[in-house]
Amino acid sequence: MSENHVARASVDVPASAETVWDTLVDPEATWMMGARVTSAYVVGVPITFDGEWDGRPFQDHGEILEVDRPRRLRYTHYSPLSGQPDVPESYHHLTFTFDEDEGSTTVTLEQDGNGSAEEASHATANWEQVLGALRDAVVADAGRAGSS
Repeated sequence: MSENHVARASVDVPASAETVWDTLVDPEATWMMGARVTSAYVVGVPITFDGEWDGRPFQDHGEILEVDRPRRLRYTHYSPLSGQPDVPESYHHLTFTFDEDEGSTTVTLEQDGNGSAEEASHATANWEQVLGALRDAVVADAGRAGSS
């Protein structure tokens, strides 16, 4: 990729950073566009995203680059649906940061490796939806925990 436009999205979640982190790494929580996200969340190990898009199964993948629980998580991400070859130049880097303040957490996601401003804008819109789904999953989990 010759250009490197960065997509950025953020969401405020009414929960602690630990709680948000727990939902983010829970393979049963389908906040990532309905995909099941699986990893040991240790630097150097794989991360996979198993899901379905337009009726077709897919498996995205990457590698964990940084784990600083509950402040920062960084990994590579490749999707065959991108149409790009599975080579390092086709991978994005996703960086999640968690900033907690008085029981609420701002989650910010940055995705590098976008080839144009338009591509970054499209990615930003997608990530805003994904982070909204993460917030909703955290709130739903808190609701279930509070009613049990």
